[in-house]
Amino acid sequence: MIKLLLVDDHPLVRDGIRARLETEESIQVIGEAQNGEEALAFVQQQMPDVILMDVSMPVMNGLEATKLFRVRYPLIRVLILSMHDSREYMMQLVQTGASGYVLKDVSSDELIRAILTVNQGGTYFSAGASNTLFRGEVEQVSQIQSLTPREATVLKYLAEGHSNKEIARELDISVRTVETHRQNVKQKLDIHTAAGLARYAIEQGLLD
Repeated sequence: MIKLLLVDDHPLVRDGIRARLETEESIQVIGEAQNGEEALAFVQQQMPDVILMDVSMPVMNGLEATKLFRVRYPLIRVLILSMHDSREYMMQLVQTGASGYVLKDVSSDELIRAILTVNQGGTYFSAGASNTLFRGEVEQVSQIQSLTPREATVLKYLAEGHSNKEIARELDISVRTVETHRQNVKQKLDIHTAAGLARYAIEQGLLD
């Protein structure tokens, strides 16, 4: 029997999900909470196997709660159920410990499959969530491949904090040429701040 805690700030949503889950002999909904703070308080009293949790909630949202569950209760599996199909949301939640991400437009049967999968130690992403993640990865690959070798080198130096003059000296080119490469990089990547370029270079493994 999978003990499940349901966390969502909308009572009607909780009622609908609970009614469906209670028809499954392998799942027992042992409690409900309307935000991450209530979920943490509940877990201090009863330990669920799986937490089915929304992202956008008052007081403490799903991302903040997932971070805390990862640290305090690493054996609990967190499955996100959200209407947001933002890649940024998904990546943050996965990086902080969520075992899966399911969009709220899935069928009840798929939601149950997701719960069973994460309870067994696996990960689960609904088709919509997977498409969003994959699309983002393809876009990133396309962006980095659009840079010329010299532009990629200039990006690396910029990310390391070098000035245009220092880069020009290292590459034996003019400062004007460095500035041209710099503008091309910004336009191709659609990143217009030094911090953003540095973060992108780190994510792409361009720094040693």
